[in-house]
Amino acid sequence: MAKLDSKVPSGPLAEKWRKHKTDIKLVNPANKRKYEVIVVGAGLAGSSAAATLAELGYKVKNFVFHDSPRRAHSIAAQGGINAAKNYQNDGDSVYRLFYDTIKGGDYRSREANVHRLAEVSVNIIDQCVAQGVPFAREYGGLLANRSFGGAQVSRTFYARGQTGQQLLLGAYSALSRMVGAGGVELHTFSEMLDLVIVDGQAKGIVVRNLITGEITRHAADAVVLATGGYGNVFNLSTYARGSNVTAIWRAYKHGACMANPCYTQIHPTCIPVTGDYQSKLTLMSESLRNDGRIWVPKRKEDRLKPPAAISEAERDYYLERLYPAFGNLCPRDVASRAAKRVCDEGRGVGETGLGVYLDFADAIGRLGEAGVRERYGNLFDIYHEITAESAYQAPMRIYPAVHYTMGGLWVDYNLMSNVPGLFVLGEANFSDHGANRLGASALMQGLADGYFVIPYTIGDYLAGQKPGSRPSADAPEFQAAEAGVRRATERLLANKGREPVSHFHKRLGKIMWEHCGMARTREGLQEALKLIPALREEFWANVKVPGSAETLNQSLEQAGRVGDFLEFGELLCLDALKREESCGGHFREEYQYPDGECRRDDVNYAHVAAWEYQGADKAPLRNIEPLDYEFVKMSVRNYK
Repeated sequence: MAKLDSKVPSGPLAEKWRKHKTDIKLVNPANKRKYEVIVVGAGLAGSSAAATLAELGYKVKNFVFHDSPRRAHSIAAQGGINAAKNYQNDGDSVYRLFYDTIKGGDYRSREANVHRLAEVSVNIIDQCVAQGVPFAREYGGLLANRSFGGAQVSRTFYARGQTGQQLLLGAYSALSRMVGAGGVELHTFSEMLDLVIVDGQAKGIVVRNLITGEITRHAADAVVLATGGYGNVFNLSTYARGSNVTAIWRAYKHGACMANPCYTQIHPTCIPVTGDYQSKLTLMSESLRNDGRIWVPKRKEDRLKPPAAISEAERDYYLERLYPAFGNLCPRDVASRAAKRVCDEGRGVGETGLGVYLDFADAIGRLGEAGVRERYGNLFDIYHEITAESAYQAPMRIYPAVHYTMGGLWVDYNLMSNVPGLFVLGEANFSDHGANRLGASALMQGLADGYFVIPYTIGDYLAGQKPGSRPSADAPEFQAAEAGVRRATERLLANKGREPVSHFHKRLGKIMWEHCGMARTREGLQEALKLIPALREEFWANVKVPGSAETLNQSLEQAGRVGDFLEFGELLCLDALKREESCGGHFREEYQYPDGECRRDDVNYAHVAAWEYQGADKAPLRNIEPLDYEFVKMSVRNYK
């Protein structure tokens, strides 16, 4: 059984991080040059970590499967980044951001980690401004803020609808500087296919060059995974198509616990599905809920009418009706389930009936079209590009879709997994969001982990490693890992099936969405746990992977990733089945209050479920880390 020691420091909540930084071990500057660190991933968490560790003096190797870190999926984040600056003088504080995040996650996150995130949020904005990130500013030149779901203050900093792109360019500039200075060795087109464990510690990785097919081994004193989320297990999602679970899944198979995989977020404002030919879905930023009003017709028979033909009296602004205190800015999981309910009632709009209106008529009347265009112009352009409709003239049609994953590899307060030497940052870990992430907190966590947490905490581990003691990449453990990667590759290419990889990915996604999506039941999850193993068996018997391993072969890339999804999807459903409560994004229909809200079970499930791999033919072991709330009282979430 895995040992789950959270290493949360003692003392008052507001003093834990400061105290911890003064207590952890240090590495002197001369010794830092003797240590090598591998960072896998180059989104916000990976780029910021690689750049900052190199600036401290460590030798860093950064691996990314894109042609450039600028293509990391962080670039797709639109709406903003939270920070407790209280620039609006509306009552915000570090504690309020902490509390909103704990409450928004439905009291299923680790208290100390969340408070640290709120603390360092104020430093992130200063860091990014210094890098030249062009945040929106008010008339007098001060940084502007807007509101996001789950909060009653304005604490979200933004760059129109391109915040992720601008923040990534800032982190990329810091990374590029260290590449130029020789502190970071950047490996593009390189996909991690295995983790190497030596004497129980993470000491390297095996990667495949996606252009040449070359498989190489890389040794280090520590490994940092910043590889993003696993939402593409659902196939249709707002993720980039390349986003996958492979890196953390391979780590899981080497003993790293997978925590709360069933905590997946459904975003309420996405462009609806139009057909099974689609490869992905597109997000319309949550920031639009600041000025857009969400509604459906009150009567089923009006759902196909043009929206302009439906009078105000015939419209149901259901979020404003159900949650008057927060209205359209209630948290994502709450807004998503409300949209599903009204569509299930037959009042959904559009040809499929799976859509609701996001209407800007009031905002245009108040701000003018130019004012709305200034705030959200590029988002309206994206909507027009995809739908050929103008949201200035008619309401957007939106519907919930898979957008983010709160689960991930288990980490302690130092962001180290239960495998010594393996650190996990950003969306790849489970640590900060509980059962539901508040909008604009993903960018906050990625940069907090990379800029302000891992540079301190990795030293505590490296101080216990003798400088120059890392193993050679020719060690037997590395050779064995490479041989395993080659066998897996050969197995895929040797398969002479008839169906392309996409055939199986679509079928897996349909199983996951229908049985483990916005609403889950015991019967549905049990059915999924029968269907997924059968589909996996069919995949290995009938998948067709053309081409060779010695060249660019995207079918081979996709086959490996979908093969991992077919294993991981089963664990996700198992985790959802074993968590017999509703909390945040995990909604079990058997556990709800009469008004349709989540009914948690704090007596039996106020813990992290951390799954431990036991072998290919054995059931995984469910470890738990109790969530002891010392400073916040668990209560039923109320946004009314």
